[in-house]
Amino acid sequence: MSEFLNDAMRKRFEDRALKFIDLEDKMGSPTVAQNQTLYREVAKQRSDLADSVALYRTYQETEKQIREAKDIVETSDDDEMLELARDELAELGPQIESLIHQLKVSLLPKDPLDNKNIILEIRAGTGGEEAALFASDLFRMYSRYAEIRRWKIEILESTTTGVGGYKNLVAALSGENVYSEMKYESGVHRVQRVPATEASGRIHTSAVTVAVLPEAEDIDVQVNTEDLQIDVYRSSGPGGQSVNTTDSAVRITHIPTGLVVICQDEKSQLKNKSKALRVLKARLLDLERSRADAERAETRKSQVGTGDRSERIRTYNFPQGRLTDHRINLTLYQLQSLIEGDIGDLISALQIAFQERSLAEE
Repeated sequence: MSEFLNDAMRKRFEDRALKFIDLEDKMGSPTVAQNQTLYREVAKQRSDLADSVALYRTYQETEKQIREAKDIVETSDDDEMLELARDELAELGPQIESLIHQLKVSLLPKDPLDNKNIILEIRAGTGGEEAALFASDLFRMYSRYAEIRRWKIEILESTTTGVGGYKNLVAALSGENVYSEMKYESGVHRVQRVPATEASGRIHTSAVTVAVLPEAEDIDVQVNTEDLQIDVYRSSGPGGQSVNTTDSAVRITHIPTGLVVICQDEKSQLKNKSKALRVLKARLLDLERSRADAERAETRKSQVGTGDRSERIRTYNFPQGRLTDHRINLTLYQLQSLIEGDIGDLISALQIAFQERSLAEE
């Protein structure tokens, strides 16, 4: 049987429960109700506490049941009551362990970016045309998962190949908890399979790089117009042929950092400029976060992998029907359903592994 919460942990949750009750009282106060700004602030604080307080109350009830069952086992001489109490303890033991774990996780600092929308960048790497085709497969996988999660997906920029692959693709995903679920996809995705054009049946290894950037809002990143060099030109399609008779393509260079973003998918120069600025802001936010992370190198030991996009995070082996995530040593033999967008369990496994490693550092 797992130990119960220690006194220090118990006090933290007791304090949360008392604060939650106080916030509920405030929400019913006419003074707060008449001040919409204050009401929203109090409501958010209450919402932030609601899940952990409900979890703690469930824990308290489960602990009470365990104590009562233990008391029966220690004091009763009724065989039927003893058997029932022992069965109840066997059932409640795993439940209390799970609740304690969930309570500990609820105390972990929340990533302030978890509720952000994202800019998703997929780029074909080693492997030529086969890498471009796998980039297309990955985008379809993420698109179908987005449909399952009811997220909105919008292609901002893409460069296609002649046979349906993507040299690079930039898309915006928006919805509930997008960054929270997608942030572990950043890195190098390796694919091993026989290309459709391979007559000898030889397995090729290719690579695609994925970057998941939280989409920046104006309050996150300030971009001064004097720091931008904006060039316009005619957009071009596969092979370099012009696909537009006006200067609608936009290239924005952020002079202080040297970051360059190009958008040419839209026929409107204004729309291309707007999309390019969204991507640029996301990259600037990511650059700032990377600098901050480098300064907190010791803290990053608790994260799943390094988050470095040069790191090979996953292998998709088609001949064996196998997907392996190298950061958490997880292998799944259901590659076809995964590549079709059924990646919810994989994402959950990564989130749990991150939580476990963070708890180990506490």
